[in-house]
Amino acid sequence: MCGFIGILRNDNVQAIDLDRWNEALQSIHHRGPDDTGNYRDERVEFGFKRLSIIDLEHGEQPLSYQERYHIIFNGEIYNYVELREQLIEQGVTFQTMSDTEVIVALYAHKGKDCVQDLRGMFAFAIWDIVEETLFAARDTFGIKPFYYYETKDRLIFSSEQKSIKLLTGQHELHQENIQHYLTYQYVPEPRCLSKDIFKLLPGQYLEKKPNQKAIITCFNKKSFLPEEKQFSEFTKETRQVLEDSVAKHMRSDVPVGAFLSSGIDSTTIVALAKQHNPALKTFTVGFETEGYSEIDIAKDTAEKLGVENIHKVITPQEFVTELEKIIWHMDDPVADPAAVPLYFVAKEASKHVKVVLSGEGADELFGGYTIYREPLSLKWINRLPKSIQVLMNKSAKLLPQGIKGKSYILRGTTPMEDRYIGNAFIFSEAEKKMLLKNYQRNQPFTEITKSMYEDAKLYTDSSKMQYIDLNTWLPGDILVKADRMTMAHSLELRVPFLDKDVFNLAKQIPDHMKIANGTTKYVLREAVKGLVPDSVQYRRKLGFPVPIRHWLRNELYDWARDLLKYSPAADQIFNREELLLLLEDHAIEKVDNSRKLWTILSFMIWYSLYEQADTTQSLKLVKEKTLAYKTVYTNAPAYSE
Repeated sequence: MCGFIGILRNDNVQAIDLDRWNEALQSIHHRGPDDTGNYRDERVEFGFKRLSIIDLEHGEQPLSYQERYHIIFNGEIYNYVELREQLIEQGVTFQTMSDTEVIVALYAHKGKDCVQDLRGMFAFAIWDIVEETLFAARDTFGIKPFYYYETKDRLIFSSEQKSIKLLTGQHELHQENIQHYLTYQYVPEPRCLSKDIFKLLPGQYLEKKPNQKAIITCFNKKSFLPEEKQFSEFTKETRQVLEDSVAKHMRSDVPVGAFLSSGIDSTTIVALAKQHNPALKTFTVGFETEGYSEIDIAKDTAEKLGVENIHKVITPQEFVTELEKIIWHMDDPVADPAAVPLYFVAKEASKHVKVVLSGEGADELFGGYTIYREPLSLKWINRLPKSIQVLMNKSAKLLPQGIKGKSYILRGTTPMEDRYIGNAFIFSEAEKKMLLKNYQRNQPFTEITKSMYEDAKLYTDSSKMQYIDLNTWLPGDILVKADRMTMAHSLELRVPFLDKDVFNLAKQIPDHMKIANGTTKYVLREAVKGLVPDSVQYRRKLGFPVPIRHWLRNELYDWARDLLKYSPAADQIFNREELLLLLEDHAIEKVDNSRKLWTILSFMIWYSLYEQADTTQSLKLVKEKTLAYKTVYTNAPAYSE
């Protein structure tokens, strides 16, 4: 895994000052501490931080090809060996054994259609000197990030938002996106909390010539196309495609390990990976609080699979001590508590390996979330006349909070488009109106998913939910924390479930084979029967759970209260009294506000790092944090002409 920054300038626009350039490049040093590279001509500036995984001796970047093309690339192409052989048969010669050269050679021969052949995770940019064209692309699932900022003078892009901020000083806060953050617990792509900085969406590419506006095109729009095949055929094909994906994901010139939790996803990956590396190391973390540790289960699973398990217990003190650094690495806040144990398990893994496999994506592809079974339980309500449903909805709203059945009736009598926006739903519009000083009623959360529901209008209700998660929760939460928390420790994370061949099969599986026999991911579970221990096959996973509900009533209560009382965001953005009421209601166990509080607290910490009233002070603070945090990494050489 690596990190890059790049600039394409228009006519008569000066290059970025070298000191500022080096500072921006150094801010992503954690993404690639092994090597630093730069390329600069009269139009472009490319900077690169390399984490050496493939072709350790000759894989330096930026890489030049035929003296015409220059590429910077973050990710891994798992079918690069096969693509390389195909290109050699067509007369192409290569100077390295790297997948980077395969991408640029493929682009030289096929142009923008090259992205259709790539099987892997990627964000890259190619500069064509002859055509004076910049071509950039992001992988189908959004595993790798690509931020960009465009003005009348230049296009600036990077693997992390902090580099762009250091180069531009742009820090105006986007009020509308604060509202969306409060509902989703992350800022839905392509938006960011800072105005004028955006992300390429998964499956998009960007083309830009100097003095022309960038053109963005979708090259892969994911869809579910169920087919009626025999159940046994689906399980057989699922096993085969996963075996192939894990084999491809094991390609590396450095040691590969794997994360191991209590569920079937990570266990499947570990069991398949062990076939290629019997000495595979696995990594697990947990907490001291009862019910919030998967260590014992993971140790048992590892023993049954015959692999080593390395584990660590996280204390509340460590949790708080590292939290500011964790949010610094996130760029924009992602208020998923699971990011914290992921940070610690990555830290532990980085002491032993340079690459880890993980089980992200299985739930979104194979129908793994329990919520996907909800339409089955709501069927009887949906059959009632609309007039009865409206009456039930109004009556349920009058019931006190916490009354059993209220939530169920409200869900059943509310159209899916108005209630389901992905795996997390933190604050409603009414709650945000109370919390925010500048609430904007014309930006409801449904604005984000409206076009997605239009795309999925012919899907079943369960598949609609799956489609929404695939386009919101997966790239906005799951993959952001996976990338940032591993890259914080210069560790490459690979996700074999999020493979285009795996998806091409998973999208064919009908609902009744995904949510069957009272469970989820039924095809997947049956496909790996005999591969994973029986004790894991139908266990409900915890997914590195975090005891914030308990801690915010005990160990972290004072810390949270002080943050809500004294954070500048509490005065400038929120109504402080409402925030403190959330905490007090939670502390006396009137209601579980832990996820709401964590969303607010994460924002508070982020705000103190990145957003101050004075832009100069804000930049100064970011630079100070950059200097403070990068000292834990190896010093890297600066760019010089």
